[in-house]
Amino acid sequence: MNETLNTIFNMFVNWGFSQSLSGILSKVLLLLILIGVALVVEYIVTFLVLRLIKRVRSRFPANSFFYFVTAPKIIKSTGRLITPFILITLFPLLFTVELDKLMQFFLRLCNVYIIVVILRVITYVMTAIYEVYSAKEELKNRPLRGILQTAQIIVLIIGAIIVISAFTGKEPGYLLAGLGASAAVFMLVFQDSILGVVSGIQLSANNMLSVGDWITVPKHGADGTVIEVSLNTVKVQNFDKTITTLPPYVLVKDSFQNWKGMVDSNGRRVKRHINIDMSSVKFCSQEMIERFKKIDLLKEYISEKQEEINAYNQAYNVDTDLLVNGRHQTNLGVFRQYITLYLQNNSRVNKNSGFLCMVRQLQPTEIGIPLELYFFSDTSSWVPYEDLQSDVFDHVLAAVSEFDLRVFQSPTGYDLSKLS
Repeated sequence: MNETLNTIFNMFVNWGFSQSLSGILSKVLLLLILIGVALVVEYIVTFLVLRLIKRVRSRFPANSFFYFVTAPKIIKSTGRLITPFILITLFPLLFTVELDKLMQFFLRLCNVYIIVVILRVITYVMTAIYEVYSAKEELKNRPLRGILQTAQIIVLIIGAIIVISAFTGKEPGYLLAGLGASAAVFMLVFQDSILGVVSGIQLSANNMLSVGDWITVPKHGADGTVIEVSLNTVKVQNFDKTITTLPPYVLVKDSFQNWKGMVDSNGRRVKRHINIDMSSVKFCSQEMIERFKKIDLLKEYISEKQEEINAYNQAYNVDTDLLVNGRHQTNLGVFRQYITLYLQNNSRVNKNSGFLCMVRQLQPTEIGIPLELYFFSDTSSWVPYEDLQSDVFDHVLAAVSEFDLRVFQSPTGYDLSKLS
């Protein structure tokens, strides 16, 4: 190879260049020829490998690990290692004399280029791993994108240290020592990113949040479905189709409500009450008892309850002429039992174990006696849930007058006009 270099050197000298300039130009020309040959070899090898991989790849399913790892962009990126390896291998053969500063600089560039290409391939492979695992049903809704971005940043930081070390010729330990001294500055500058990384890991490790979850963060106006969990952001599509972007550390630092348990349980809670006018509550007369027996849901209950009450009053020789003596049914108690039976016989109310169904009185207030209905629907879908809730309370409000009860309501203009 020295003869080839001398031939090129003499050619430049014969063309009238000085010996020093001819020496530089001969090395540059030989280097360009070597780079050209290496690029041709790289193109041919990459082309042949892509043809071969294409045939083999078609035999694997589209969601397999091999299919993602052998993607053309990964093969092409890996093929870019051929040129620098050829140059580094042939350098000692072409330049047998001690390398000057120009050649040493070029060798360092080759080393840096190799490191950069390897880092690029590693990030592509990590993305392929993410694509494989994010397609799995059990991991489909996990915030894997944040883990991917965190891992890629760690790889890039390590790669940057190695690149600087290779370019400067210093050991990575010296660079790490320098980074340690400036750690406080880095933490201040990249505070949000560091908090995002830590919070993203916490969200994933504790399974606090997944893509597709319905979450509510009232403090930040978020109420909707999580559509993306990344290193620095959690995107929530609200039900009005707006998108709220939250930093992950907000969800770790502050509380938020995740409705995933409700959605997965296929049952959604209804917890609402109506206020009964206290002045309309009274003991049931015999005429009221006979009237309530005509209600299909209450027929059996009224008979059994009345037999129980009569047996108690007779056993204790109670004077029933005065209703406050002994035991008597009240219109509010019968109405409460009616609503309970109505809910238990409603096909859209969830009656599975673990789903409570009850009607209870709350603490009386200046606006009446709150009668609360507590039950679960048999679906977590919003529209059927609201439809069931409305149907139940439509019926309750319409039925309340059948029990000689009144719903408490503040006076309206209509009430005042009737008084006048």
